[in-house]
Amino acid sequence: MAKKAWIARNKKRKETVEKYAEKRRKLKEAGDYEGLQKLPRDASPTRVRNRCNITGRSRGYVGKYGISRIKFRELALAGKIPGVRKASW
Repeated sequence: MAKKAWIARNKKRKETVEKYAEKRRKLKEAGDYEGLQKLPRDASPTRVRNRCNITGRSRGYVGKYGISRIKFRELALAGKIPGVRKASW
């Protein structure tokens, strides 16, 4: 389980990105890079980190399911993810 502060910080970044998305798009279209620099750092979408929706783990993120590889494996083996089953050939 990730620290609550890391999860909260990432959530706050997501909200900031959404808040400034339209303004960033307009500034980029206009080519106003000085205006872009005056926006908060966390307004950039690259500052947001993909995290597991269940545990908050940042590494080993499976994007299609929005969870970490460890939780993915646990849930898949328990049969809780529809359409996913252990491979055997």
